[in-house]
Amino acid sequence: MLDLTNRTTPYLIGEIGINHNGEINIAKRLLDACFATGWDCAKFQKRSPDDAVPKGEREKRRDTPWGEMSYIEYKHKIEFGKTEYDLINEYCATKPLDWTMSVWDQPSLEFASRYNLPFLKLPSAKLTDDELLIDSCRTGQLIVVSTGMSTVEEIDHAVEILEKHAVSFVLLHSTSTYPTKNHEINLNSIPYLQERYGCMVGYSGHEYGLTPTVVAGAMGAAIIERHITLDHTMWGTDQSASIEITGMDVIRKRFNADMNIFGEKTKFLFESEKAARKKLRAR
Repeated sequence: MLDLTNRTTPYLIGEIGINHNGEINIAKRLLDACFATGWDCAKFQKRSPDDAVPKGEREKRRDTPWGEMSYIEYKHKIEFGKTEYDLINEYCATKPLDWTMSVWDQPSLEFASRYNLPFLKLPSAKLTDDELLIDSCRTGQLIVVSTGMSTVEEIDHAVEILEKHAVSFVLLHSTSTYPTKNHEINLNSIPYLQERYGCMVGYSGHEYGLTPTVVAGAMGAAIIERHITLDHTMWGTDQSASIEITGMDVIRKRFNADMNIFGEKTKFLFESEKAARKKLRAR
């Protein structure tokens, strides 16, 4: 199980999600990007389309790179199964690189439990799914839950379940719009959630740009999650709100270089100041 207690920089998750468009070679290139840029973990999304897709959405027609098809056909088309995840598991072990998945339904939770993952993620859409939340907790894994599209009362209820059933959990502040407008990012929710629930809090961002991500780390986010892509112009709903490999590299380097500027919650007279003190102070 992932231990975040002694880290000096946020744990960086590259959310591949479904940006692989059902192609394992794209997934491997994004795994390479996570490893090359020093990110800690790559994450996928696991759904059982027949369980996860609402009935009213299933037969809606959609234009895709593979032609026009129903939404349920499209979801089956891009869904990775055991063959792909076995390859991902082996590929990450050779680097090494952590990997995990968001689970959207009970069959996906059962599927994820077959792998030795560092934690399990529940997306914002499933924060109110009590059964899935409780069953995820019963795996004994660290549970990471995004809080987008949720009221405080809904988060209160989820935290009651997590406190009762989870070995350990982390909440991620998030706003579930793609991309998120600056005035809706609301990073002050990070210290608010920390104070309200007394738990570790991270940030899952969907905005354009990198600055909010870096600021979130400065505000104490234990985990940073961003969607990643090879190219913003690739086909797919999440590509435009994702960051490319150069952005991933910038974020890791900023955290490595800048996190020590915060120091400790006290005031020091530094040794380097003493010469100036002697020169400039009259008494």
